[in-house]
Amino acid sequence: MGFCYLFPAVRGKQAYRDYYIAMVPLKLLSRLFIQDESYILPEFRAQRKLNEARIPEIKQYILDNRNTYVFSALSASIDGEYKYIPSETSEDVGTLEVPMESVFLLNDGQHRKAAIDAAIAEDATLGEETISIVFFNDCGLERSQQMFTDLNKHAVKTSNSLATLYDSRDPLAMATKSIIDSVEFFRMFTDKEKDILGKNSSNLFTLNNMYTANYKIMRKKDISIADEEFMLTFWRNAANNIVEWDELIHRAISKTDLRENYIITLAIVLKSLGKLGAFFYDNPQSDMVKVLKGLRQVDWRRNNRRNWENRTLRTDGRVMNSEEAALLTCNKIKQLLGIALNPEESAKERHLVRRQDDEQ
Repeated sequence: MGFCYLFPAVRGKQAYRDYYIAMVPLKLLSRLFIQDESYILPEFRAQRKLNEARIPEIKQYILDNRNTYVFSALSASIDGEYKYIPSETSEDVGTLEVPMESVFLLNDGQHRKAAIDAAIAEDATLGEETISIVFFNDCGLERSQQMFTDLNKHAVKTSNSLATLYDSRDPLAMATKSIIDSVEFFRMFTDKEKDILGKNSSNLFTLNNMYTANYKIMRKKDISIADEEFMLTFWRNAANNIVEWDELIHRAISKTDLRENYIITLAIVLKSLGKLGAFFYDNPQSDMVKVLKGLRQVDWRRNNRRNWENRTLRTDGRVMNSEEAALLTCNKIKQLLGIALNPEESAKERHLVRRQDDEQ
């Protein structure tokens, strides 16, 4: 063989075939994987089309977390002759010798690779670091397509709640977890792992519901200690003044009754309360603690059609989950609390009235 790449590698076996795990410098990725398959019809390539929109986010993740970023292994096939040379100490630890004219095909990790290339363009020191690549022998297009399918079909996306639970970089996520632990109602009835709760779940909200509601308050993720204290005060006072939540804590009402007959367990209502919190955040002169006591007088029953129909619930009783529904639900809560609507909110109210008139 002529000029070759020499990769320190570990040899393994799957489905009676040898494969190799090598540590490859990041700066070498752009040289190994240079072919562009995006213009080829999907049936004649072994990868999805590169989604350019994903690259800046992944690149920024690397640059923003220069000392803590982490990537799993890439998977690639080698089209060409190569040679594995065992070391003197082990048959399965050695060197993978691959001619430079060989073609390397990424089976999994093209977006990571593209983002790494982009990050190196801004921070050249990244080039000296390494990523593990699992190398397979290229057995043709059909086999490569099947490998792509096998590598991706069984992947299960982590729930947003679990991702938030484990995220120690996002200040809003950290604050949300702290608030849940500090407010009795949320501590008792928030699921920190699932995104979707069954009708018989012992919980009412998810961590992701709370994170979304907090984002509605702050409209940013980079928050201060004062911001976190504000959110804690808001949620503590909201929880203390929603009668049905208090009754549930003291077992004066059942979760089944609450779910079936009230809207106050709906994620869209929690999001609407987040929008309400944004009003108090933007208007610190308002007496939030005093105003939130008005929540005790709100009729949250589903059959209170005058308040919630075409805002929170459709005319057939089904839940509405759009941003407009969250805004209209928040509008009604504001009105019930005696809070004046801003011009945008007032315009939405007029539009709602016209729509209801047209339907009659």
